[in-house]
Amino acid sequence: MRLLSIACALALGTAACAAHAATSVAAPATAVPGSETISSKTLANGLKIIVWPDHDIPNANYYTFYKAGSRNEHAGITGLAHFFEHMMFNGTTRRAPGEFDRTMEAAGGSNNASTSNDLTIYTDWFPSSALEAIFDLEGDRMANLSFDPKVVESERGVVYSERRSSVDNDSMGTLMEQMQATAYVAHPYQIPTIGWPSDIERWKTEDLKQFFRTYYAPNNAVLVVAGDVEPAQVFALADKYLAALPRQPEPTPVTTVEPEQLGERRITVERGDAQSPILAYAFHSGIGAGSKDYPALELLTTILARGDSSRLHQRLVEREQAAVNAGAFAEAGFDPGLLWVYAMLPPGGDLAKAEALLDDELAKIARGGVTAAELDKARNLQLSAFWRGMATINGKARALGTAEVFEGDYRKAFDEPAAFEAVTAAQVQALAAKILRRQNRTTGLLQPVAAPAANQEGAR
Repeated sequence: MRLLSIACALALGTAACAAHAATSVAAPATAVPGSETISSKTLANGLKIIVWPDHDIPNANYYTFYKAGSRNEHAGITGLAHFFEHMMFNGTTRRAPGEFDRTMEAAGGSNNASTSNDLTIYTDWFPSSALEAIFDLEGDRMANLSFDPKVVESERGVVYSERRSSVDNDSMGTLMEQMQATAYVAHPYQIPTIGWPSDIERWKTEDLKQFFRTYYAPNNAVLVVAGDVEPAQVFALADKYLAALPRQPEPTPVTTVEPEQLGERRITVERGDAQSPILAYAFHSGIGAGSKDYPALELLTTILARGDSSRLHQRLVEREQAAVNAGAFAEAGFDPGLLWVYAMLPPGGDLAKAEALLDDELAKIARGGVTAAELDKARNLQLSAFWRGMATINGKARALGTAEVFEGDYRKAFDEPAAFEAVTAAQVQALAAKILRRQNRTTGLLQPVAAPAANQEGAR
């Protein structure tokens, strides 16, 4: 895989699709230098294109966001969204496997891709002089992807190998996969992005073709180009290379709502090859992308776990020395996600002690709230991350695409600073009290165990 994220995030809105709709330019909510030059256009086939000119350096970024993730899978085809992250680099009816990368690199470019519960994202970095070559490459693989049986089988093996390294042979990966499957009883967020082993082994060619037709359609994608380009130039190339792509029927919507959790769920994973214990909690946050509570959730996780001065690091790592690492992060996608809290223990670490300490620290923030200093620090960290992103063409393109895909309007990207500024300490405390409840969580324990005697003898 190019990049597999644990969490990737936020909630969809769909823009109207008029036939080669007129270019639109609108002022953003927050004054970001150069944002007044952003233009957008929707092709007749439904492909939304957003362009942010930035001529500081002669480079550009090309992002394609496909609304396709493990959320769109079901038993029998789990892992297909991630599989296409591989297949999209492995040849078309016009180009041999590997030619995509060779052509891009010859033009001075590079690329990456990622898959999550909600999205598959492809990005290209390149000199702006290569813009038409990039459109040619991207249009080709969107229209003419090859399903050569030998390539499919080869990539099936690559994906399976990746699963072994990132899940089967990784303690945290194993624990998180088991916890995610336990935390969700109805919603497809229970499906691991990399797929279940038996499904990886048995995907059929028709499964692949149907998934590609449905989810790699222009009306299920958003294209963002940022950098040393002009909107008219990008729109002309889109007309040339992408406008002929056929629109497809809209994918079947995901309508399942995860029922409220009514009590703690606990799982224990025992591994003979594990060196250290792990404790993790997965709380249902009830928050998806675009939720008014999402900024408060981000500030809560920042206060809990961002940096050495955070509450969890100070309590579990520095003062009590019960863990070597403690962290937290929130998932928020098209549907409500999980708030993860975890502690990585040293070899021989005491899981019961770590759980008691973690419970106490979470209860404190729910009961007593946060200080003004903590809230200011968390805001400053979030705002600095926002402005660092806006300083690069990669950050600009990703922010616009994320807002367009999850909230239905790229201009929502510029609401972030004001949203963080508006959060109060009382809101953070209320959210902590609502989410950080034992009956709302799945608790996961990973315990190292001695290898069976027969294995030990065999090793000798």
